[in-house]
Amino acid sequence: MAKNWYVIRVQSGKEEKVRKALEKRINAAGAEEMISRVLVPTETVSEIKGGKKRVTKKKIFPGYIMVEMEDLDEALYLIRETPGVGDFVGAHMRPTPMAPHEVANLLGDMERQEETPKLKINFQKGESVKIKEGPFENFDGIVDEVNPEKGLVRVVVTIFSRPTPVELEYWQVEPI
Repeated sequence: MAKNWYVIRVQSGKEEKVRKALEKRINAAGAEEMISRVLVPTETVSEIKGGKKRVTKKKIFPGYIMVEMEDLDEALYLIRETPGVGDFVGAHMRPTPMAPHEVANLLGDMERQEETPKLKINFQKGESVKIKEGPFENFDGIVDEVNPEKGLVRVVVTIFSRPTPVELEYWQVEPI
């Protein structure tokens, strides 16, 4: 029988705890054949706080976990009876499997995130910032563009009464 991925509602903030409890129940019941994987979708985010670079894991869908399983009543019962599990996402009390392309995109994104963490840049266009490093140190400016892929922020700085765009690393500026 083919295995599909399903989404389960769980108590927000308790995703890891529910995942561990579910895996423990699966192992105790010997149901590894029916339910092969339990996953909390996360992304790796790189950010600088207080001058130090930190890499953290952030939940992509807080309050949800994913399971890869066969659509069998025994598997459904085992999962539904696990403490912390709400119910499956679906209609008429029947779980709806995720589309294969959705699963492929999500798993592919998670694998790429492990290799290169996504930068968390907390600046918005139009926000006032102060440059804290580089040749324009202590200048104030307005964020014109944010490029998270490259980790750059374009800031418009007034030099000699003329607005001048300057590209800076995201950690070189701070909000005012």
